[in-house]
Amino acid sequence: MRMRTDSPSPDDLLTLAQWFSASFPVGAFSYSHGLEFAVQTGHVCDANSFADWLTQVIRDGSGRNDLILLAAAYRAASPSDLAEIDSLARALAPSSERLLEAEQQGAAFAQTVTEIWGLALPDMAYPVAAGAAAHARGLSLDPTARMYLQAFASNLTSAAIRLVPLGQTDGQRALATLVPAINATATEALDQTLDDLGSATFLVDIASMRHETQYSRMFRS
Repeated sequence: MRMRTDSPSPDDLLTLAQWFSASFPVGAFSYSHGLEFAVQTGHVCDANSFADWLTQVIRDGSGRNDLILLAAAYRAASPSDLAEIDSLARALAPSSERLLEAEQQGAAFAQTVTEIWGLALPDMAYPVAAGAAAHARGLSLDPTARMYLQAFASNLTSAAIRLVPLGQTDGQRALATLVPAINATATEALDQTLDDLGSATFLVDIASMRHETQYSRMFRS
């Protein structure tokens, strides 16, 4: 299908809302992206520190990288190009658990959209699968990227509500403060290429590594 750059239709928006809702069976609720270890060590202890932590993940870490990968997958010229992007996405995972997070969510997403929308997607890392599915369905790239990142932030907010713990209102207040970061990251990332991939969130990456051997835990990453 051709690349969509026009405004999405109501049907397209509802499809994206379904893909990136908490009810879509990718198992996002079982991953914390290293947040569980950050809470245990006191780096994240309240709504403000959580908002700061997640802002950095979005702006300078995997949030930004995921959108660059998603956009590259959306624009992939051939199945071989898409496979190369997927291999790169897997190689960028800084820990075994972050790789598990990307692979298992991506496989579940690909399986579900294949069964419901008949897209015949292979198993791919989550952002790559999302970009490929949006292109195959003729959905606009911009809202796909923004809703993907909003869903990522929402899932980690849900994890923070359970882990810190935060009240429901404080969690939603923290999520609301992230709208400028989500929009700015999407605007920048969609104009970037695979050469622009990179991360500066070392504490988040270390947290994901240390989480692998954490004695007691609720989440898989």
